[in-house]
Amino acid sequence: MAFDNIHNYYEFLVVRRLNDMLEAEFIDIDPAFLEDVACVSLNQLPSRYVKHDVDLVYYMSQDEREKIDYEVHKAVTAAIEYVNQHRHDHENTG
Repeated sequence: MAFDNIHNYYEFLVVRRLNDMLEAEFIDIDPAFLEDVACVSLNQLPSRYVKHDVDLVYYMSQDEREKIDYEVHKAVTAAIEYVNQHRHDHENTG
């Protein structure tokens, strides 16, 4: 039995948010930095596993979607600050 279709819905949202920020040139484009930000962001958010994204979106209210988008925005913004701070701390001590 394969489970290839199962994934955490928040992964898509975090990556989409990072891509939006990249397009607006708000963040560093270093792949390692982006991976760290994605990991820190996802660790701040609950897991929400789905088989198909559309299944979840179909059953959510507009308020729920807006709340989730806000939580993702908050998590990504905080993760960028965290990773930036710790990257600079590491550079200063290493």
